[in-house]
Amino acid sequence: MPLFFRKRKPSEDAKKRLEHQLYMSKEVGADDVMDISSCELSEAPTSAFSLCKMLHKKAFNLSDNELKSLIPKGCSISSLVTLQVLDIRNNKLTSLPDDIGQLTSLQVLNVEKNHLKGLPKSIGDLCHLKTLNLKGNCLNELPALVGHLRSLKTLDLSENNIRELPKDLAHARCLESLTLDTALMTYPHSSVCAAGTEAIQQFLCAELGLEYCPPSECQPAQGADGMTEETNSVDNPDFAWQSNFLEYQRRKDEKNREKLLFEQDLEEKRREHTQLVYLNNSHKENILLSVREQQERLDKELSVQQQALDLQRQQTLRKVQEAESSAMNRITSLLQDNSRQVQNAEILQAMEQDRIHMEQLAAVTHEEANSLRKRDVAVAMQKMLSESFSMRLLQEANEGRRQSMVTDAQRRMEDQDMKLEQLLSLQQLDKSKAVAEILQEEEMQKAAFEALQLQKDTVHGYLRNQIMQIEAELMQMTKLEVKRRDLDTENLQFVLADQRTGLLDMLQVLLKQKDQREQELRQLLVELERKSESNLQNYWMIQYQRLLDSKPLSLAMQEAGVEHELVSLLSKLSAEHYLPILAHHRITAEALRHMTAKDLSKIGVNEVGIQRALLNWAKTHIAKPTKAVALPAEPRANEEEEVAGPSQPSAPSPEATPPMTPSAPGPPESPSCSECVVCMERGSQVIFLPCGHVCCCYQCNESLQTCPLCRAAIDQRLRLYYG
Repeated sequence: MPLFFRKRKPSEDAKKRLEHQLYMSKEVGADDVMDISSCELSEAPTSAFSLCKMLHKKAFNLSDNELKSLIPKGCSISSLVTLQVLDIRNNKLTSLPDDIGQLTSLQVLNVEKNHLKGLPKSIGDLCHLKTLNLKGNCLNELPALVGHLRSLKTLDLSENNIRELPKDLAHARCLESLTLDTALMTYPHSSVCAAGTEAIQQFLCAELGLEYCPPSECQPAQGADGMTEETNSVDNPDFAWQSNFLEYQRRKDEKNREKLLFEQDLEEKRREHTQLVYLNNSHKENILLSVREQQERLDKELSVQQQALDLQRQQTLRKVQEAESSAMNRITSLLQDNSRQVQNAEILQAMEQDRIHMEQLAAVTHEEANSLRKRDVAVAMQKMLSESFSMRLLQEANEGRRQSMVTDAQRRMEDQDMKLEQLLSLQQLDKSKAVAEILQEEEMQKAAFEALQLQKDTVHGYLRNQIMQIEAELMQMTKLEVKRRDLDTENLQFVLADQRTGLLDMLQVLLKQKDQREQELRQLLVELERKSESNLQNYWMIQYQRLLDSKPLSLAMQEAGVEHELVSLLSKLSAEHYLPILAHHRITAEALRHMTAKDLSKIGVNEVGIQRALLNWAKTHIAKPTKAVALPAEPRANEEEEVAGPSQPSAPSPEATPPMTPSAPGPPESPSCSECVVCMERGSQVIFLPCGHVCCCYQCNESLQTCPLCRAAIDQRLRLYYG
């Protein structure tokens, strides 16, 4: 059953009938009957109750309606105290008023075909009630107070759920007709009920120990005036009937005339109403026409605006898709480079072990000691240390200047400038002294050698370049995600999340490899220090000079016979680690024309992409005379040592192999390319792990515990330094 339902309105015919009946009941000479039946009422009108009270109506007919309550709001049952007949059959009543016993003059009560579930206790106060019709309800029992109806003659309990009769019903001695569903009765038994009303009354009297008295011998109940009710008789019945008939005929003619006048009046009102409706409709059509024209004009303007917005949105989405496709291509290339790096890990490890072995076997000869350029090497060491120290000082000063710029930028800037000038002047004054100290102090020579070795190490530089590329891609992806959130598009969010996860995994692996590489270089320094001769002076300066004079791997390979175009091709393919293999086997463009992928796999080039690129290049390459010097048949061990050097890495040198420039904006660009989402003033300088977003500056990240974009917990922070 719905909680809210629309109240059904009566039809026009029902309204007309109700108005007519109320009008007729007010007329002079109207009978004592208030008849508002079949008017589709859900609630009895209060005017009907007022008329019953004022005109002392004897009968009230409310049958064939949809009443759920007998007494409306604002009325009381005392308005019907003069009623003798109350007909409320064919309604939806579930209960009778509790004070229905106030209708002491009531003789007939008809509640047939309702939804009554019980009778009120005051039903026993209807002392003059003769007919009670309860047929077709939902009664399960009959109250014992029915026995107090001493004037009751007819009682209909059929089509209910009553199975037992109260014993007090035996006190209704005037009961002449009792209608039951005999098949359902259990008390009295169905056989007793089938015998008739007299048998039932005899059975109930026997149960109570009373003497049965037939209804014909019972005294009728007294009226309201204390006198017994008797049938009014007239000395001349025919004359009384004729006078009553003439009176009825006269009243009927009067009612017909009144009905005709009422219908004429109603027809005139209907015509007026029709004319008003026509005028209202014409006015409404004019208003609707103007509203429709205005709506069409607004729709046209809105459609034009919507088309412009759609075009702008499509252009923006096209740009975002192009940026996403470029980012996906770059990420795919990075993933391929990573897989290629994993596949070549064994080759690099073997070459690294050979290099370490050669460095361990390297020894400082007397000729090298004599040819040592102490002054130049000391100046280079001093320059290396001063540059590293100056860079550290500049970074610290820059950081302090940024932090102090909020409160007192100008004053702090002057102080820092003065400090830097003092430091630079002190460095300039102490330069000669530092050179002399470097010549004497072995620890400073070792520190300079370690810094140069870290700078010359190709593997460390390659890892650093890869980390910078991944940081640039993470910044670009964060910028794309912020732009997508502004556009409210969620098409490739999951794809970007997967790509960012892959880049984070690669970044963590590269950071671990970078730390491992630095640890290996430190171990190499420890081994060289352990193997160095204690009586040999300037050992670290000689090692520094050898490392400084060593040639890049690409230049050495070109001098060894590898063509310059082939070196450039391998640099573009990020495959410089194959240069020693090609130089060892004397591979040229002419030789590559006659080779297959299987031949390249045999010599150690196992990557399918590199194989195809080399073979395609050899097919389209036009042979040119080369100026490369042929590699000797059997090089001496000393020459190999000189080429390799104690710190010459086997991986490609950063001098010969230019770093691959990503299509995304890299760190060297202005930090404002991805501004901080917190302060919106500075560039993004911190990578949050494990989410991988680059969305916050260094000053704002200190107070954050979760990522501002994805609300993920921050486990680690990586700061980005720009040139």
